[in-house]
Amino acid sequence: MRIRQRFASSLALLCELCVLCGQPALAPLALAAGIELRDDRGKTVALAAPAQRIVALAPHLAELAFAAGAGGRLVGAARFSDYPPEARGIARVGDAARVDLERIAALAPDLVLAWRSGNQVADVERLERLGYAVFVTEPQRLADIPRLTRAIGTLAGTSPEAERSAGAFERDVAALAARFERAGAVRVFYEIWHRPLITVNGRHLISDVLRICGGVNVFADAPLLTPTVSPEAVLAARPEAVIGGGSADTPQQFAAQWRRFPAAALRGLPVFHVHPDLIQRQTPRIVEGARAVCAALEKVRAGGRSTGTAGKDGKND
Repeated sequence: MRIRQRFASSLALLCELCVLCGQPALAPLALAAGIELRDDRGKTVALAAPAQRIVALAPHLAELAFAAGAGGRLVGAARFSDYPPEARGIARVGDAARVDLERIAALAPDLVLAWRSGNQVADVERLERLGYAVFVTEPQRLADIPRLTRAIGTLAGTSPEAERSAGAFERDVAALAARFERAGAVRVFYEIWHRPLITVNGRHLISDVLRICGGVNVFADAPLLTPTVSPEAVLAARPEAVIGGGSADTPQQFAAQWRRFPAAALRGLPVFHVHPDLIQRQTPRIVEGARAVCAALEKVRAGGRSTGTAGKDGKND
């Protein structure tokens, strides 16, 4: 069951609907009354007052709302919204494949948070035609996490809480970046899914995590955000390590998948399992995933060739 849930969650990462470009600024526009904020489409979203009833159309958006101090305003959330624990009790409104418009209407939100590359464009457009304020996000870099946390805080009127969360995240990321600024480069294959092999290109947020740890994404130049690749292509890319975890429940299962490849060069790679919620969700917890990735690459630099798991505390078990 957990594998199926992770597969469903991973499908959202495979959407190619987003326009991969720099994000527009999210600075609020000054108003005599109310709030106006540009979203990641460049569209201005207007609220007469801070949002009191919020619906989040992706698990990471629900988590960001809590990080911004607005968790108590959430009245609806997408399937698999399970962090923090309080998110599990929020009414479900569908998922990336299908949004339950009737359920959302019954919840009467004054703000809907959507994910540009994870939600259907048609669903967002329908919600807007029905008169709902929809704030569309597209986090692509680590810096987007605090940016969006602050944006949600502005929309919900919880800016002090949002600023505390965003500032803490920025300090943690800066500390990691400084620590590994001079670390030797390690060529990495990041696996989103195993059958077929799916990875990320250099414009994906996960690639940014690899970068601050001194990792080099071997498929950074791929044209698609989440390309499907063959074992032969991975072999030709010459990775020095494999990192992932969404296609397996345990580090042992994840490593076993790589030990079945016919090519000895693939079977011999050091393989590191990172819990997908810590790196495949665009939330403040991704700094925990970054610590885990950095610890894994340090083991590779030290010459370790044995399989390891990068745990939630950033240490290899």
